[in-house]
Amino acid sequence: MPSQTTQPAIAVRSSSTFALAAVAAVVATTLALPAPSHAQPAYPVKPIRMIVNFPPGGGTDVTARLIQPWLAKELGQPIVIDNRGGAAGAVGAEIASRAAPDGYNLLWTLSSHTINPSLYGKLSFDTERDFVAITLGANAPQIVVSSMTLPVKDIKELIAFAKANPGKLSYASPGVGSPGHLAGELFKQRAGINMLHVPYKGAGPAIPDVISGNVQLMFATMSSSMSHVRAGKMRALGVTSLKRSAGGPDIPAIAEGLAGFEMPSWFGLLAPAGTPRPIIDRLHLAMTRVLAIPELREQLIAQGADPVGNTPDQFAEQIREELKLWAQFIKQTGIKPE
Repeated sequence: MPSQTTQPAIAVRSSSTFALAAVAAVVATTLALPAPSHAQPAYPVKPIRMIVNFPPGGGTDVTARLIQPWLAKELGQPIVIDNRGGAAGAVGAEIASRAAPDGYNLLWTLSSHTINPSLYGKLSFDTERDFVAITLGANAPQIVVSSMTLPVKDIKELIAFAKANPGKLSYASPGVGSPGHLAGELFKQRAGINMLHVPYKGAGPAIPDVISGNVQLMFATMSSSMSHVRAGKMRALGVTSLKRSAGGPDIPAIAEGLAGFEMPSWFGLLAPAGTPRPIIDRLHLAMTRVLAIPELREQLIAQGADPVGNTPDQFAEQIREELKLWAQFIKQTGIKPE
C-alpha cells in the first residue's frame, strides 16, 4: 500500500509548488509595473518664485520682468518676482542659496554673482557649491551715461574734461563690486583719470541722482538706462563691449575713444543646489524656448541685452572661469567693500 500513501503527499507538494509559483509570478508582475502617476507629480504645479537680487528699476529687474510673462506661459504657472537687493546682489543670492531646492525657488542675477566671492571673501554661501546653473539668459554690456548738464558728448571729451578738472567728477554704480563699479574702476585705470565712486543699492535708486546732476556719471546696464537716454534725460557716452550693441547702434563703444577697452556683463538663471536635474532640464528647455520668441528677443535687445540661452554645463563653466578672472582683477585693483 505504499503507493496509496505516497501519491497524496506528492499531490500536496505539487499543489503547494504551483501556488507558490503563482504568487511569485503575481508579485514579480506587480513589481514590474510602472509606479502610479501620482508618485512623480508633474512640474510645475504651483507658482514659482524668481528672486531678483537687485531693487526694482535696475537692469536685472527690468530683464526679469520682460521674461516673466513668457516663462509663466511656457511653464503654465505664475512667476512671482521677489526683489531682494543689497551688497551688489549678495543679499538676494544668500536668500536664494537657502531656499528649498524644489524648482519653486530660482535666482535671476547679474554677473556680480561671480565678482562677490572675491570682493567680500566671507560670504555665507558658496557661488559654485550652493547653486546649479540653468542658463545664461543674455549678455548685457554696461553703458556709461551722464547728466545732461555735464559738458561732454563722447568718451574723448569725457577723458579730456576729467584731466582738466581733477576731483570734479563722480560716478554712480549699482553697488560696490557690481559690474558697473568694476567698469568704472577699469575705465579710470585705462584712461589715467580720477573719479569719485558713489555706490547705490541698485541702478534704480542711482538713476534719479544722475538725471538731477547730483552725480555726473553712471556705469549701469543698458536695460536700466536706455529709456531715460531715449527720453533725453541722460546722455549715452559709450558701451563697454568692443563693438556697438544691437540695442543702441548709434551709441559708440568706449573702445572707439579708448582703444581696447572692454567690460562685458550678463544676466542668468540659477537654482539652489540640490534641485533635481529633471527640473533643471525642464527650466532650461522652457528658457531656451522663451528666449527664441522674436517679440521677446526684440524687447531684450532694445534694452541692450543680447539673448543667449546656453546649456547648464556651459553656463556653469563660464561661472567657474569668471570667478578666477575677477579674483585676479580685484586683487590687482585693491577694491574692497565699503
